[in-house]
Order: sequence, then structure tokens, then C-alpha cells
Amino acid sequence: MNIDSPVRDSQVADFRPHVLIVDDDELIRGLCSEIVQSCGMAVRTAGTTEAAIDFLSQEKFDLVVTDIRVPALGGLELIKRIHALAHGVGVVVLTGHGTIDMAVEAIYSGVLDYITKPFTVEMFEQRIRKAGAVAECNRRRQPIQKTASASAPTEKLIGNTPAISQLRSQILKISNHDYPVLILGETGTGKEVVARAIHCSGSRAGGPFVPVDCGALTPTLIESELFGHERGAFTGAIHTKIGLFEAAHMGTLFLDEIGDLPKELQSKLLRVLQEREVRRLGSTALKHVDIRVIAATNRNLEAEVKGGNFREDLFYRLNVVQITLTPLRERMADLPLLIGAFLQKFGGDATQDSRISPNVWPRLSGYHWPGNVRELENVIERGLALGSGSVLHEDDVVVGPEREDTGVSTLPEDTLCLDAIERKAILRALRETNGNKLTAAQLLGIGKTTLYRKLKEYESNQSKSQTRQNS
Repeated sequence: MNIDSPVRDSQVADFRPHVLIVDDDELIRGLCSEIVQSCGMAVRTAGTTEAAIDFLSQEKFDLVVTDIRVPALGGLELIKRIHALAHGVGVVVLTGHGTIDMAVEAIYSGVLDYITKPFTVEMFEQRIRKAGAVAECNRRRQPIQKTASASAPTEKLIGNTPAISQLRSQILKISNHDYPVLILGETGTGKEVVARAIHCSGSRAGGPFVPVDCGALTPTLIESELFGHERGAFTGAIHTKIGLFEAAHMGTLFLDEIGDLPKELQSKLLRVLQEREVRRLGSTALKHVDIRVIAATNRNLEAEVKGGNFREDLFYRLNVVQITLTPLRERMADLPLLIGAFLQKFGGDATQDSRISPNVWPRLSGYHWPGNVRELENVIERGLALGSGSVLHEDDVVVGPEREDTGVSTLPEDTLCLDAIERKAILRALRETNGNKLTAAQLLGIGKTTLYRKLKEYESNQSKSQTRQNS
């Protein structure tokens, strides 16, 4: 059987859907391939999920037709990888009568349709033509989306201060280049928002944007998460897993909290950045990855280098272009615009006029916002959620501890210690979220890494205090 080599015309008018068929049954693959080709579509076939992922990493597809039970990952896991590797691709699931429940689960995973086995040629052709029409509509919509996205990515950078204007200009200058970018800034300043704006403004906008929180990865699984692993590579590796570097192929890999990456993995990251090749755990084969790397941290990496905690060569590899984000307290003129945007985001009905009572403004403008824009967003969201209406009153807006400019505190004596206030707030948030650290961090308006560090500090201080008492 001859399999078409896909030829992609640049004009939408000459659009020809490119279809990948994934099934371990050779007869089914052959039958589906013949039907798809008779519909005027280009075809590739794969007998395993690994072969399918290789195709998806190298070529652009409009449709994937996959069996729900296919080695080695299975159809549901493959669907997740498809969404990560090939943004916007349509998926049609093949399923036997005994796996209808799995097909329904697949529908909730974002597939276009499912076809039960056995099927007739007429039925399969009808469903594939329908899916191909959807793919064509999506392709026709893309030129409009690309035109609209030329200015849209930087619109999420809210503000008119010189710092924000300079940031927008910087993003547009570097977006169409592939050199690494290092984003520096305090927790909550919007480092991921800036990284997404760089990705969406450039030539890689059609590829995946894969964020990785290096501070949240389990130390024993970081290497597997980044580079992937083969089945049987270690105890518990029952399936082959694609790593985040491979998932970001033809797109952008965003390494958030890069300063928290263990020293032993920094050399491996450096090699990938230099060679653009990854090796899955348990494999001897190298896989090429075409990615742009954007890293971010709230740490002083130069000080980390001097202290021996971060590799100097990796720092210079990542620090080709450096962007330093301005904390909110240094661009308070943007506060009204930010608050207006968050009111619109969380205000519910678009016809509802969400406002802030005049007596609330002094509290908001007089606060130093250590959690920056993220903290402000959480304050507005919490106020609207717990308030009595669309207008935020003084009792609805709760910000951190306030101090007089004279330095004389008006707080009760038992709360004069800022560290004690901070500790009480963190412990209360953990109680309210039943110990869920991620939710607690979001409630407090701080990053997960910051919360973990604070908890370690409290544990260390408590241990030292007990040691002193025992001595």
C-alpha cells in the first residue's frame, strides 16, 4: 500500500488535511488509511504511541485517529500528549463496544468524535469527512488569529508607566529570535505572563508553551520529568514517558524558579541547551529538540554563582538577554489600571458595574504590596468573593499589616512582630485549605517556593528553640 507523503500548500484554499492513524492492528490501519486517502487527505500511520509521538514531534497534523487501547501508553495518555505536542489538532477515537466508558472519558479530554468497532466503510468515511471539515474551519481561522495576536500578547502587561512601556518594547524586539531569555523579578511580578508574551509574539506562537516550576518538581523525579524515561527504566516506570523538553518541541520551554534546580541536574540542562538533544532515562538514543528556553527566578543568580550554588557556565548560557521586572511598589501609577482589570475579570456579569468605594483607595495605594501584582489580584478576587455586592467597601478589602509613615505602629502589642504576623497568616491559610500548600500560597498571594521556604524556616527556628531549651 502506498502512503502519501504529506505536501502542505501555503494557501488555505488548497487545504488538504494531514491525518495520523494510530492502531496496533495492521489491518485496521490499512483500511483506515485507504478510506482517508479516498477522501483526498494525506496519511501517516503508526502502530504504537511512541511512533505516533515521533511523528507528532516532526510533522504538523490536522487530525489524529487513534485506538483507545494502543501500546504502550494507551489512547487516553496519547491524547494528553497530542494536546501538549500539537496545539489545535483534532482527535477522533476508535473504540470497541467494551470501552465506551473510556471513549466518553476521551470526549471530556477534548476529542472531536469517537467511532465504535466494528465500523462500516461508509460510516467511517462520513465521520472522517466531518472531522476533516472541522479541521479546515480551524485552519481558515488561523490567519485571523495570527493577525489578531500580533499585539494581543503584550496586552496582558497592564500599565502605562515607563517600566511597562519599556517592557513591551523589549518583548517585541526579542520575540522573533531564539536566544535564551532570563527573567528576573520578585515573587508575583508576572514572570510567566512575560514569558508567554514573548512566546506568543514570535514565530513560535503556533507551537507549545510548556511551563516547568523547577521548585515544585519532586527531587527524585526531576530528571524523568524533564528528559522522559523508557518503560522499565526504574521501579515504577511501567510506561514510556515523554519529557517536558520533547513536549516543548517547536515551541518554548519556560523554566520557572530556575535557581531552585539541583546542582547535579544543572550540568545536564547545560548539555541539552548546547547540543539540543535529550536522552530519556533508560535509553541510549538521542532525540533532537527544537525549542526556545526562557528561564525565570526571584533569586540573585550572580550571588548564587559566587556562593557555588549555581553553575557559572549555565548562568551565562541562560543570561543572553536579561529582563528585570519592576515591583508593583515602584509603579504605583499603574494601580488603578490593574485594579480595573481585576474587577472586570472577577466582577461576574459583564453588565455589572464593579467599583471600589472611595474610602478603600487610601488603603490600596498606601500598601507596599510585597506580593506584587499576584497579591493585588488575590485581594480583589477575595474581596469580590466575600463582599456583599459588586462594589468593594472598606470591610471587603483586606491587605497586609499597615504601618504609619512615622514608624509608630497602631497594631496591638501582641502582633508588633512582622515575622509573627506572617507566620500566623501562613498557618491560618494552611488550616483553611486543609494543609494544601498550593492553595494556601494562592490564598496568601505568594509563590509556592516562597511558602515552602518559610515553612522550612519556621521548622528550623522551632528546632533551634527546642535545642536551646534542652540545653
